[in-house]
Amino acid sequence: MFPIYKRAYKKKLTEDDLFSPLPSHNSCFLGAELEDIWIKEQGKHNKAALHRALLKMFGGRFFIIGLSQLFSEILLLTVVPFSIGKLVRYFETNQKTISENEAYYYCGALVLGITIDAVLAHPRLMSHQHLAMKMRVACGSLIYRKTMKLSRNALNKATVGQMVNLLSNDLSRLDQGFILAHFAWIGPVQVTIGTWLLYREIGYAALFGVAFLISFVPLQAFLAKRTSVLRLRTALRTDERVRLMNEVISGIQVIKMYCWEKPFSKLVSLVRKKEMEAIRGHAIIMGLIYSFEVFVARTAIFLSILGYVLLGNYVTAEKVFSITAIYNVLRPVITILFSISISSIAEVNVSICRVQKFLSYEEVSGEKEPKGTENGLDKHESINSKPRKEYFTKPKLVLRNVCAKWEEGNVENTLENIYLNVSSNKLLAVTGPVGAGKSSLINVILKELPIHSGTMEIQGTLSYASQEPWLFSGSVMHNILFGEEYDETRYNKVVEVCALKSDFALFPYGDKTLVGEKGKLLSGGQKARINLARCIYKKADIYLLDDPLSAVDANVGKHLYESCIQDFLKDKMRILVTHQLQYLQSADIIVIMNDGQIQVEGNYKELQSSGVNFSKLFDAQNTEEEGEKRKTTSRQNSEVKNNLSCEDDDIEEPLLEKETQDSGTISASVYLQYFKSGGNICKILLLLFLVLICQGAATGAEYFVTYWVNLEQDLADKVAANLTLSNETTIDRTQILYIYSGLTGLTIVISVVKAIFFMFFFTVASKKLHDFIFSKIVQAKMRFYNSNPSGRILNRFSKDIGHIDEYIPSVLLDVIEIALLLSGTIVLTSIVEPFLLIAALGLLVLFYSFRCVYLETSRSVKRVEAITKSPLFSHMTASVQGLSTIRAFAAQKLLINEFDELQNRHSAAWFLFIASSRCFALWLDLICIFFIAAATFSLIAVNKIIHGGDIGLVITQYIGLMGSLQWGMRQWSELENQMTSVERVLEYTKVESEPERELTNPVPVEWPKKGQVKFENVQLRYSESEPYVLKNLNFSVEPKEKIGIVGRTGAGKSSTISALFQLYDIEGSIIIDGLDSTQLPLDVVRSKISIIPQEPVLFSGTMRKNLDPFEKYSDEVLWEALEQVELKSEIAEMPAGLNSNVSEGGSNFSVGQRQLICLARALIRNNKILVLDEATANVDPHTDSLIQNTIRIQFADCTVFTIAHRLHTVMNADKVLVMSSGRIEEFDHPHTLLQNEDGVLRRLVNDTGMSTSEKLENMAKENYLKKLE
Repeated sequence: MFPIYKRAYKKKLTEDDLFSPLPSHNSCFLGAELEDIWIKEQGKHNKAALHRALLKMFGGRFFIIGLSQLFSEILLLTVVPFSIGKLVRYFETNQKTISENEAYYYCGALVLGITIDAVLAHPRLMSHQHLAMKMRVACGSLIYRKTMKLSRNALNKATVGQMVNLLSNDLSRLDQGFILAHFAWIGPVQVTIGTWLLYREIGYAALFGVAFLISFVPLQAFLAKRTSVLRLRTALRTDERVRLMNEVISGIQVIKMYCWEKPFSKLVSLVRKKEMEAIRGHAIIMGLIYSFEVFVARTAIFLSILGYVLLGNYVTAEKVFSITAIYNVLRPVITILFSISISSIAEVNVSICRVQKFLSYEEVSGEKEPKGTENGLDKHESINSKPRKEYFTKPKLVLRNVCAKWEEGNVENTLENIYLNVSSNKLLAVTGPVGAGKSSLINVILKELPIHSGTMEIQGTLSYASQEPWLFSGSVMHNILFGEEYDETRYNKVVEVCALKSDFALFPYGDKTLVGEKGKLLSGGQKARINLARCIYKKADIYLLDDPLSAVDANVGKHLYESCIQDFLKDKMRILVTHQLQYLQSADIIVIMNDGQIQVEGNYKELQSSGVNFSKLFDAQNTEEEGEKRKTTSRQNSEVKNNLSCEDDDIEEPLLEKETQDSGTISASVYLQYFKSGGNICKILLLLFLVLICQGAATGAEYFVTYWVNLEQDLADKVAANLTLSNETTIDRTQILYIYSGLTGLTIVISVVKAIFFMFFFTVASKKLHDFIFSKIVQAKMRFYNSNPSGRILNRFSKDIGHIDEYIPSVLLDVIEIALLLSGTIVLTSIVEPFLLIAALGLLVLFYSFRCVYLETSRSVKRVEAITKSPLFSHMTASVQGLSTIRAFAAQKLLINEFDELQNRHSAAWFLFIASSRCFALWLDLICIFFIAAATFSLIAVNKIIHGGDIGLVITQYIGLMGSLQWGMRQWSELENQMTSVERVLEYTKVESEPERELTNPVPVEWPKKGQVKFENVQLRYSESEPYVLKNLNFSVEPKEKIGIVGRTGAGKSSTISALFQLYDIEGSIIIDGLDSTQLPLDVVRSKISIIPQEPVLFSGTMRKNLDPFEKYSDEVLWEALEQVELKSEIAEMPAGLNSNVSEGGSNFSVGQRQLICLARALIRNNKILVLDEATANVDPHTDSLIQNTIRIQFADCTVFTIAHRLHTVMNADKVLVMSSGRIEEFDHPHTLLQNEDGVLRRLVNDTGMSTSEKLENMAKENYLKKLE
């Protein structure tokens, strides 16, 4: 470890300094081994227990460590008190039984005993922590492996927040819980042996103290049980908070645009309040347990001495300090280690049970598959394996009377009586209205949706393109290959047919460009095409394409359909879900679905002859699109250019943006902020007063015992010398007992009050810190969310807040108490032997020097450990979001390997941390032992006349100091390490907030009454270091006008909407009905603008909360809005109507239904300005028509901005704003703009083809003539 200490002292350690993990730490091996044992456990027992599986895997080594610990504890309990007693007797006046040589032998035995204990203890503790780490890693890998198998029904129960909490908080209990676990059975053994030793010393008087000690066992058992209950309650409530935080972080842009920060803050505050109730109860119990450390052993000594005196005996230094030494060995075991071991085991049991419950959730492919279901090829085979053609001759898909539903308890089936028979190289097109069951059909084929009855036969391998593009953090190439072997010819062809070549040319690193978390650095169209490219790059037999063409413009869509779906995949079976009706004509089979059933099936001609009016559907849709849809937020849209810009053309590989890592010591301001969060100066002073009084009473009691036995020795010496006793030399033992009792009683009362008040004080600090940073996060600018992955932010609110809640207060209490204990010891021993003060101060200087060197290492390693933890959460979150895609590509093994690699990286940091801690602790103990040896041998050597009581006090104090001092130093260092959690949390208090503006003049209640909007010299950029994405926008929109905004990728369309909502700092003015909105409070501005966002976001909770979180509107208003979007009947049929639950992310509604719910929100708000940010991309023609008609009728008196996805929408607008590179190219009525043959809009319309362009021109002309009338 010394090279590491040296390196860390000179410069901070980083991830690059970490060693590769040992083979025995490898997450892949540990996870696989535990998974095998768990599977066997499930096969052997009806009620499988994770405890048994862990015991089978790690139990042998765990119990060997326990036996080693038992030997050390018995050695310490027998040798040390015996040696101290003999040494004390040696210094008694007139004793003849122990010679000087024998004294040296006893001194040597004392030093040898504590040396053996130290040399055995630290390797043993290292083994404990090492074993706990392996257990945590194995469980973490098992959890992730289980995640890969979870059914959709199970995912409704196990939220992402719960999974993150299992990884961050529950598994961390293994690291903490097993270190002291053996004291649960070693404690009673020690008490038994200790009782026998005490009986030998003081007879039946020992029972007084021992009975007091044993009386705490049932109390500790009760407290342990309560701890277990509170731990479970805390874990469940933490799950809820982390889940809610995940939703807030994921949907923050929508929350800001809806101006919903306050209701979400209130919701988080309520959840946090419930969590804190459990944490506070747990803290009070822990405070009681820590108070036992202060008073239980001292009280036991007091009772033993009291009983000894009351039984008619006289106290002697040998008796007092022999029993003191025994009780000092028993004290940490009985008073704190035993109780903490019980509570830790209880907490570990809760955590393991929670993991076990998660492991018991339903899996996607299991025994619930109906009899008769066949699958000619396991779709979960290895990614790189080639199709095993020997199993079948041609790809085939047959569904026979299939009924399916997401939950077994549902009365109605999601799909009803589905019959399909698709043979090889056929194109099956599936269409239908929103909620018809199109995506559910795909999910049945993927085996994501359980089949309730009927049979399904699949022959061939599957590949899948999801409706909502799923990308993971990595390069574009990695997202396309997704674990498949690189085939240059096929790869280049896929890039060509997916129209990605031009995009790659714009990217600074080409296809090696990083896409960011969830592909946030790409436009929506780019994400959709990369998603499709991944699907077709895989060599499969059956391709499932869930509406891949809705996110691109007409030209790109046509290219994708013809070049990719029809040409590149011509020899494959293709199932295409689409709302783009123009593509149905060339499909081999067309399936029109409605209400979970196949309404019509056949080819184009057959359906046409049967009466299906395709021309009507085409007229209703007019599917041509103005430009590539970016299903991304405004920040993502323009950041494609900014964040992908590169000034150094020689750079070939992009660099990941790393998490900030502080260096150096934890500043005093961090501690100050932490204490200030707990209370005002009066509370801090009260806390300090209680701590000082408690230590004063405890130290006073110890000194008074020494004073008493010295009086007894002096009296005995005079009696032995036959001297006449004066009144001054007689002892009033009753008065002594009163004083001793008073000091002991004061110690008991103050220690309990102090510990509870201390823990309560810092739970308040924890709550305030959480509330403060949450308020800062909610108020943060969008730029913050662009540069920080959700896993990184969640890490602050899960792991770091978890440490602040429950771990830091106990460590801090340890540090303060040991510092005061050290002060008391130095004072006591200096009174007895002043020369020991110099040695003690020298020891402190040496200890402090060691600590400074160690702390630089541990602090750097702890920071690295915290940073290596965040990617685990991001990986878990991303994996759950793309679970269907992962399973369709049989990519579970690839993702599991990536997760294991992330765990290995974290294990390397953690192992370095525990190794450095144990090395430091061992050296501290060895220094202490050297000091004790020097002190005791020197006292014998100088042969100074000294009281036996004083010698007993010195030795017992310094032996106690040996354990306490090195523990205190370690805890001090641990406090610094754990305070990095406070430091990391406080980093977020410095996050730049959105501006808080005060009203100079009151805004009229009805503002804006007309809906007039003027942009005057508006410029926008995402940070001062980046170029402008909007450049001098100047245009005016009159009341009630309908404005279409068009432009190609990166033109600035979504950025214009961002400017309207002021999501970023803007320059210039946006005048709304005569008031400059850039000078008004943001909540006032945003609350007056309605939006139907690109990605329809729903939050878990009730339907009512999703429509009206402020509870401002009556049920009648909500039902009316739902009726207008044709969702009233569906919501009314749900179990609780408006109070029915909405799953996380709105997963129990289709994408189209979510879009309609967003429209209902806009209807309820009834603002004069409405924004449609490409709102009709993933809906069928009927729903598109419904949305357009609703807007046309219900928002006739409103100003409407539409980021156009389909050009027919633009043709009906009053004006079209044509943008390019952040500037306005054209702004006028569409008919007027189309008269300019060189105009941008003219070119966009011409690109749709002659027939469609003619229709669009006629629409614009017709609209123009109506306006003139």
